[in-house]
Amino acid sequence: MSVEIILSIIGAALILVALFVGPKWKVPSGILGLVLLMYGAYSVGTVTMPGQIEQVAQGNKLEVTYPVERIQIISPLAGDSVECRILTMGVYPDAHDKDIWVLLKPSDNKYYPQSDHTNTSFKRNGEWQVITRFGGDEGERYDIIVYETDAEASQFFIGTIESWKEALSYPGLQLEELPAGAREVDRITVFLQENCRGVF
Repeated sequence: MSVEIILSIIGAALILVALFVGPKWKVPSGILGLVLLMYGAYSVGTVTMPGQIEQVAQGNKLEVTYPVERIQIISPLAGDSVECRILTMGVYPDAHDKDIWVLLKPSDNKYYPQSDHTNTSFKRNGEWQVITRFGGDEGERYDIIVYETDAEASQFFIGTIESWKEALSYPGLQLEELPAGAREVDRITVFLQENCRGVF
């Protein structure tokens, strides 16, 4: 039970008590009860409300030739300068049924799986996208690498992100730590247009 609900209950109880006590306690009990009831009722849910929707930039976009024959990145473009938080987008063929993951590889040569609230890249009608967060220095080179994964590899990346968030530490993965069920399907190189260290 949340603090707000407890305060509302106490406030209602004090108002009831004010009905049955002597005149000396009636007014203070009633006023305090009313204040607690109003505060609790007003603030219910405000602490647990979701935060502001994450704002992401969109980069330059590749012209797509249809029908799509392979998984590929269509935004940003290779060689682009990107902001700290962007929407990486791509396309996939109609018959594709595996998960798609984007991993960042900065200058430390480690791999950082990217996810939004769906964990895997969001897929629909031949297009995929995922919020991509950079954390390096202005001008730093990043490889954006796309993997298609089986269920086991997807679960590995989900578990990795969850454990990093819990520990508030993002040490990255070595190449040999990547799961066998993840196969690289596309890669581009981009550069940071601003200092993104400590932004997230």
